[in-house]
Amino acid sequence: MEFSIRSAKFITSVGLGSELPPVLPHEIALVGKSNVGKSSLINALCSRNKLAKTSSTPGKTRLINYFLINEEFYLVDLPGYGYAAAPKAEQEKWGRLMEDYLSSGRVSHIYMLIDIRHEPTALDRQMFGYIIYYGIPYTLIATKADKLAKSKRRQAANAAAKLLGAPPYAVAWSSETGDGKQELLSRIDAVVHPDAIPEKAE
Repeated sequence: MEFSIRSAKFITSVGLGSELPPVLPHEIALVGKSNVGKSSLINALCSRNKLAKTSSTPGKTRLINYFLINEEFYLVDLPGYGYAAAPKAEQEKWGRLMEDYLSSGRVSHIYMLIDIRHEPTALDRQMFGYIIYYGIPYTLIATKADKLAKSKRRQAANAAAKLLGAPPYAVAWSSETGDGKQELLSRIDAVVHPDAIPEKAE
């Protein structure tokens, strides 16, 4: 039976020094630069238009937002990085918030989002370095795939991963068309239910 998201609800927003919600067995975090499409991805995966607030203004999400999925695990929307207009103090606060979270031992898996149309930025590479440093399993997602011709998406996604310094594979994703949705749901299933035995074909 294919894994699906049956229920999703916003739990809380957490800032620097705030208490995190009770630990669950699995916590999947989404990270990426401002406006790369994290909130849109959460909404599309959960088939809910307004679960995570989207904004055309970069840098809008300054807190860690927790969503409870299927009453069994968290999806966590981390604040976007790389918004140049953010004051220096705000950027430093973001750095401390992220470091505290990534070193907390709570994160089962990270979905790192990169824009399929552009070469990863220095901040993307720095973020990827943090993920490797903290030893967190990850999946790379190349967003906005609908902006490219279908024949070019797979190659562009893999090229972006390679430029980031990762093995050359990323899921080509579009919140507009849902391309990549089933692959991401399958990956969530593998994280949340690692011991599940695949059904044998009759």
